Amino acid sequence: MIRPATVHDADAVAAVLIESRRAFLPFAPLAHPEDDVRRWVREALIPNERVVVWAAEDQVVAMLAVSPPGQEAWIHQLYVRPGWTGRGIGARLLAWAHVQLAPAVHLWTFQANRGARRFYERHGYAAVTFTNGQGNEERCPDVLYRLDPAGISKPRP
Repeated sequence: MIRPATVHDADAVAAVLIESRRAFLPFAPLAHPEDDVRRWVREALIPNERVVVWAAEDQVVAMLAVSPPGQEAWIHQLYVRPGWTGRGIGARLLAWAHVQLAPAVHLWTFQANRGARRFYERHGYAAVTFTNGQGNEERCPDVLYRLDPAGISKPRP
């Protein structure tokens, strides 16, 4: 079900990102118009990062973007379409990322995104830095997480 994204998936990947942001992050609206997000996915995200999708029922229902090989290990995007959460898809994408990336994986999420924070902490990530949000486009307080390599094989309940 996990496969590399291609430029032909750009609209579907953008739709997952936009719909998820709208549903789960109402406190942090997109910093750019939806057409710009679609263009960015097509022209920058998919060509420049490792992007994979989870396809089910002939549609893209989740996406993950991680840093390219040879760069510091970052998860840049992980979104599951509304209606598809709670099925283990995000966990499977995260496990894929852990295989692909060096043990010291980093990611940012918004402080107010309690669901994402619980998800990452359950999978061995620890909060290392909290900011007031001045460094992100949405200007929302965020938190930097780092994977505890010992936590990969032992997610907390």
